[in-house]
Amino acid sequence: MNTPDPTGTVADASKDNWLDRYAPEPIKPYGRLARWDRPIGFYLLFWPCAWGIGLAALAQPAFGFGWWAAILMFLGAILMRGAGCTFNDIVDRDIDMKVARTRSRPIPSGQVTSREAFYFLVAQALLASAILFQFNRFTVYAAIASLVLVAIYPFMKRITWWPQLFLGLAFSYGALVGWSSQTGGLSWAPVVLYLGTILWVIGYDTIYALQDIEDDALVGVKSTARLFGDNVRPAVAVLYAGAFLLWNVASLMAGGGVIFAGLSLVAAGLLAWQLWTLDKEVPLNPFNRFYNNHYVGMALTLALLAEWVW
Repeated sequence: MNTPDPTGTVADASKDNWLDRYAPEPIKPYGRLARWDRPIGFYLLFWPCAWGIGLAALAQPAFGFGWWAAILMFLGAILMRGAGCTFNDIVDRDIDMKVARTRSRPIPSGQVTSREAFYFLVAQALLASAILFQFNRFTVYAAIASLVLVAIYPFMKRITWWPQLFLGLAFSYGALVGWSSQTGGLSWAPVVLYLGTILWVIGYDTIYALQDIEDDALVGVKSTARLFGDNVRPAVAVLYAGAFLLWNVASLMAGGGVIFAGLSLVAAGLLAWQLWTLDKEVPLNPFNRFYNNHYVGMALTLALLAEWVW
């Protein structure tokens, strides 16, 4: 049985990350709890927000791209991802003790108590609320409604083979609030964008879950990685293909055209590369394919911006 690193470093964090190198010692355990040492999570939470804002720019080009909204949502993504991870670690503290990759996290390793983690959760949520209230009333209510998804997600791995679906419902929600922050409401285009993004999240988190598949089987944790088994690659291919199709349908519904369609092929190429080179037997291979979705998010955002500009 592996023991936590005496320095407090989390097993799946990159070595010599900025938090471990520069943060004051009392801050480090809380930064690890919020995953500040692994920014990929808040990138993936932010990109759907940017897509929603970009889609709204296509629908109402005279208003342009909401840069200030994007900045606020990026900060909000950092805080809400941190709050979500903190809540998840409080709920999963007993399971995390039994999984090699998560045993070194702050709560199971004793760096932070559950009570201290709860106080930190509240602080992050309050700061995120201050950002949220900068938006229109519809967006505020819509974002508050999403907290139900955030609250139930950590429990899903215990009762369903599809916890990745519930992660998708929560992590894709930015597509809706990004749009509504610019329009004050919703329409079918952002809903279709949301549905496509859910498929994308299920796909990439299935790849991520390949890292824990053996420990999850021993502990009894369910996941789509375990459900799909040897069919992970074709299953994720179907999810990714559905996501790509729905993203393009959403663009067309909002007034997009051939520029987005053409440039979105860059994202399609990245998704295809992930599946073509996926090998769960090679250390870090699933994580690196999962991380590649940061560039998928970037590519689609740039495609929406290009469509709006031209």
